[in-house]
Amino acid sequence: MSQEPTLVAGMELVGEFEGSGYREPPHLVCRPDGQIVRLPALLYQVVRALNGRSREHPGAEPVMARVADELRRETDREFTTEHVAFLIDKKLAPLGITTYSDGSPPPPTPKSDPFLSFRFRVAVLPEQVTWFLSGLFAWLFRPLLVVGALAAFVAGEVWLWSTQDTGAALRTVLSSPAGVLLVVLLAIASCVFHEMGHGAACRYGGARPGAMGCGIYVVWPAFYTDITNSYRLGRAGRIRADLGGVYFNALFVLGLLALYVWTGNPLLLVAILSVHLEMFQQLIPTLRFDGYYIVADLTGIPDLFKYIAPILKRVVLRRPHDERLRALKRWPQTVVAVWVVFLVPALALQLGVVLMNMPRLLEADWRTVNSLVEHAGTSGNQILGMVAACLQILLLTLPVVGLTLLLARPVRSLGRVVRRRVSRRAPV
Repeated sequence: MSQEPTLVAGMELVGEFEGSGYREPPHLVCRPDGQIVRLPALLYQVVRALNGRSREHPGAEPVMARVADELRRETDREFTTEHVAFLIDKKLAPLGITTYSDGSPPPPTPKSDPFLSFRFRVAVLPEQVTWFLSGLFAWLFRPLLVVGALAAFVAGEVWLWSTQDTGAALRTVLSSPAGVLLVVLLAIASCVFHEMGHGAACRYGGARPGAMGCGIYVVWPAFYTDITNSYRLGRAGRIRADLGGVYFNALFVLGLLALYVWTGNPLLLVAILSVHLEMFQQLIPTLRFDGYYIVADLTGIPDLFKYIAPILKRVVLRRPHDERLRALKRWPQTVVAVWVVFLVPALALQLGVVLMNMPRLLEADWRTVNSLVEHAGTSGNQILGMVAACLQILLLTLPVVGLTLLLARPVRSLGRVVRRRVSRRAPV
């Protein structure tokens, strides 16, 4: 006997995407694996009707007929059970949201793999621990505290850069293997505190942060906090969650400045410089760092990279807007266009400069590596010397490996395009 369609167990209806950059705001559902899926209004109405039916007693009106009736009332359009079956079988079940119209289970739905995404994630702190730790720091987002902390940070920056010799501190620390290791440890602590800032901002806004862990971004080791649930918040709440990490970096700098004023240790100045580099990197809106997500949440468009090709076709080739661009509101479309126009030349310029200087970079890295290896065992503490040398060698080689991997995907895509065009022109 055939069964009726149902929602996949654990499916949660979130509601309309607040602050959306689309002309017709999508609605959100959360799959059991934590993936947020955007749906147009019609499909969301089907999901909502199925969700309401699942709470009633069996033996009432058949599910398909009930959903069709609700769609007719909501849209003032004619719907039949065949229409509902089409929407379920062709749209919702392939997304892993519902079973098929005959009750059979949907296919496995792997998580999306967007361009330049975070890979090889390993959760270190489960959601329950992240929730507890985020609660310890959420009070730091009270408006008066934020204003006071930012004012203190600005004052500390003025004092630091106008009175302290950071260059001398850098030379002193780099000559000491123990100093290098301590700076690296403080940089790691700053990264962990940065992620705690995202979780605390998410909790302060009323959404539940997910697990915290580590993984690989391109080739660089990195930490992460799962704040997918921030999509439940409005635009201001999402941007707060995006900026929470950099805000906690600023608090970390204030703590290091206080220790430096107390101790005068130049190692703390170098640690402050490393945190500044982290903050600057996070605010660059080119790769998927915090700056990218700030632009995405400001415009209400979750995945900016997929609009690069449509906008380049419109701006450079003067072709008409395609469906993806027509679906956007005017001002978000303008912001994304500016982002793309800035992004493409910036990445091309950076890539060109790196490629032009690659021979000299490799030669300088090779000399530095040889020097580190030669002097690693001559320091006061040979073990610390070797560990510090290995860390510096790793930091020198990671950018080269990262550049290679970044170029690999576009080169493969270009190769596939060339092969397709050649095969089309080849004589039969």
